Amino acid sequence: MPDAVPAELADALRATRARRGRFGHPLYYVHETTSTNDLAAAYAERGAPEGATVIAAAQTAGRGRLGRSWCSPPGAGLYVSLIIRDPRCAPLLTLAGGVAVAEGIRAATGLPLEIKWPNDVVTPGTSGPSRRRKLAGVLAEGSSSSDGLQHVILGLGINISPTSYPPDVADRASSVETELGRAVEPWVVLAEVLAALATELDALARGDASALLARWRQLAPSSIGAAVECETPAGRASGIAAGIADDGALLVRVGNRVERVIAGEVVWK
Repeated sequence: MPDAVPAELADALRATRARRGRFGHPLYYVHETTSTNDLAAAYAERGAPEGATVIAAAQTAGRGRLGRSWCSPPGAGLYVSLIIRDPRCAPLLTLAGGVAVAEGIRAATGLPLEIKWPNDVVTPGTSGPSRRRKLAGVLAEGSSSSDGLQHVILGLGINISPTSYPPDVADRASSVETELGRAVEPWVVLAEVLAALATELDALARGDASALLARWRQLAPSSIGAAVECETPAGRASGIAAGIADDGALLVRVGNRVERVIAGEVVWK
């Protein structure tokens, strides 16, 4: 059973009700769960509508892209999953989530951030993409049947407060408060992220992806000109990032050809 919603969270959502639309209705808050994505998927299977939002104060088995774990201690971050049912939003949902997180954090705190393909929200880098520090990530997991797409769970993990990160990510992770040098109200950050996401997905539902793609490209300078390693049909290759296609695929120039990367790991140099 869900736990009582913190008063500060209810206040922040109330203040943004007109801008965040369906997101946060209904709202499921728990003190701890294995993964908010798993809990949201269970609610989706029981018929929870688009916009249903699961929030946990802590996760014991949070995960990110490619099955990597996501450090989720209590009081250190926002761990949120949303149910999306509109198939028109699914193809670019990860990109929309990244833009919404970056825009929402900036609206709530003034902190400017960038995006690193496909789903990392990072500090602006001055020494190349590998020197940027990750503050947030996005994970979209879909469920389909013979009738087509049933739902997509969009998971958002945002590091708010400093904490002890696992050794394998400690030198690449940061938090909003670390970068700002001051405390922030996490629920205000979440409310602004949900409002930004509503704007992006409403446009996708209308069939208009142009503004999302343009903003993603502005927020992701490393997607053009950075040296990368990626998996191609011919095996692992080194190349130069050449932007993203309109379907969200990363374009990588390898020799005299351009490869489309839609999955797998990309190593930024």
